[in-house]
Amino acid sequence: MNNVLSLKQISRVYQQGENKLSVLNNLNLVVKAGEIVALVGPSGSGKTTLLQIAGLLDTPTSGEVMIANNDVSRKSDAIRTNARLSYIGFVYQFHHLLPEFSALENVVLPQMIAGISQAAATDKAKSLLGELGLTARVNHRPAKLSGGEQQRVAIARALANDPKLLLADEPTGNLDYHTAEDVFSLLIRLAKQKNLAALVATHNMELAKRMDRIVKLEGGMLK
Repeated sequence: MNNVLSLKQISRVYQQGENKLSVLNNLNLVVKAGEIVALVGPSGSGKTTLLQIAGLLDTPTSGEVMIANNDVSRKSDAIRTNARLSYIGFVYQFHHLLPEFSALENVVLPQMIAGISQAAATDKAKSLLGELGLTARVNHRPAKLSGGEQQRVAIARALANDPKLLLADEPTGNLDYHTAEDVFSLLIRLAKQKNLAALVATHNMELAKRMDRIVKLEGGMLK
């Protein structure tokens, strides 16, 4: 399997006045194509910080971030933005859908930002939403969708630009047990089907055990 995400000697230190807060300490992680990795750890351990660095939303204090064998750690904002559009899909605990747009439009927009025509983007969005069981809901705005439906739209949006890397931060943390099971199963099935590398932060150990392996973030290091 090919390495899609490689984190090498990653540290992240925040300056708080005269004090320094070390969140990540020289950690290393590789996630390969077709591999789904659970990221677990107590609240405040730095899981979100790690995902933001992996997703090029934050820059490490030291270390290298490799996406598809390209070192993008300290490239320009334009290059990092292009890498996010081309290689990375995000799913958050709170779906962050645009409330004034329909489910379909929420999945079309990131494709158009990436340069896809509206017609092609619409076809792709309908296909993805159909795979997620939302064919009858494509024209509904988020407020008219259930929590599980909103999160399935968020998954479709994350997959819209055919990413190689899927990052998910507590993707079922805001859902009830049965809805969480449904959403998680869909997420895992599609990630495997599309041969994605996936890093999924979760507090749910039952879900974590269903992934290919578990890494634990504690004391700024992975175990």
